[in-house]
Amino acid sequence: MNRDFVSASTIKRKALGPDDVARNVIVLASGETERRSLPHLVAHLQKQGTSVDDVRISPNGALNRKVSEKLIRAAWYENIHCPPQKIVLLVDVDGKPPGEVVDSLREQLDSRLPREIQVRLLYAYAQWHLEAWYFADAANLRGYLKRGLGSVDTSIPDKIQNPKLHLKQLLDPQLYTARVSEQIARALDAETIARSSPSFKGFLQALLNGVAHG
Repeated sequence: MNRDFVSASTIKRKALGPDDVARNVIVLASGETERRSLPHLVAHLQKQGTSVDDVRISPNGALNRKVSEKLIRAAWYENIHCPPQKIVLLVDVDGKPPGEVVDSLREQLDSRLPREIQVRLLYAYAQWHLEAWYFADAANLRGYLKRGLGSVDTSIPDKIQNPKLHLKQLLDPQLYTARVSEQIARALDAETIARSSPSFKGFLQALLNGVAHG
């Protein structure tokens, strides 16, 4: 795997092969925007037998080791009789090298979680928050906004710095809220996003079978 472009990595805690599709998946993410928007961005995976049953978020916006551990424990023990097959952690790396951020979190968690938690953990990342993914479907985003997208290069959405701020400026005077983000997500085409955003493609692969694509 190209360490400069890690889009998913895995701790195998149960006998689930790397090409097996997990049908019961929980996603851990940073905040309310992700909780409301991600289910719409991945709804098409149901055709392939994968369902994201829940998106659980950090109460303080940072998916660090302490918060991730609490969320994983809760997801497991609350569903002890029908636990998730897979938990995918979607980490905002804020422009840092993805491998460094993801590997650090993975190493910390692996030493903290009890072996009785027999769930497959995978890690994916958003280079600059999930708003960058919205710009990957430029046509539908323009349709929602009813205006042009400014000077950003939508052909390389993962390299758009501070896409959330740019989106807020395009929406002005309308406020950008988690509800608005959900509306935008409903208007976009996930397959179009995956063709332009390697990080989103990696997230989808983590949900499906854990294979990273760089």
